[in-house]
Amino acid sequence: MKKTSVASANPPKLYERYKNEILPILREEFKYSNVMQVPRLIKVALNMGVKEGQEDIKIIEQLALEMGQIAGQKPVITRAKKSIAGFKLREGSPIGVKVTLRAHRMYEFIERLFNIAIPRIRDFRGYPLTSFDQKGNYTMGIQEQIIFPEVEYDKVKKTKGMDITFVTSAQNRVEAKRLLELLGFPFKKA
Repeated sequence: MKKTSVASANPPKLYERYKNEILPILREEFKYSNVMQVPRLIKVALNMGVKEGQEDIKIIEQLALEMGQIAGQKPVITRAKKSIAGFKLREGSPIGVKVTLRAHRMYEFIERLFNIAIPRIRDFRGYPLTSFDQKGNYTMGIQEQIIFPEVEYDKVKKTKGMDITFVTSAQNRVEAKRLLELLGFPFKKA
């Protein structure tokens, strides 16, 4: 008897919207002859640098726990590749946490980010269009991890920001911008 996973039984609403609404719009706008040419999200990478991690391991463990709650997946603790005396950094000391989300977890995270977390940012006016790289990937920064409802404010020892990178299969910035726009990304209005 074949097992079916819960994730495949109920795909995220954002993924369904991408397949049914966004994909045909992008195919029409950019005149793609093949469905496989249409830009799509490949992965979302979350990264949090923690310079205090080498002095107090409990801080990095707490931040790893919080990032795990935010992402819904256990993060990896990153370590220094080489020693740098100027930064008081030793090779192998913990300096951050990261996690890479793909498939259904990625779409679920994006839904929570766009609909719950970003609206909780004070004085938010949108993210700039200047954060695209040449290949159409977008990187944004968040000032505090407490904007996510999964993180319990009382248990937070240290508020830290994080970088979130959206990796797309787009060939250029224009295609990537349109894809993220249709997914609901809050860009700054010109």
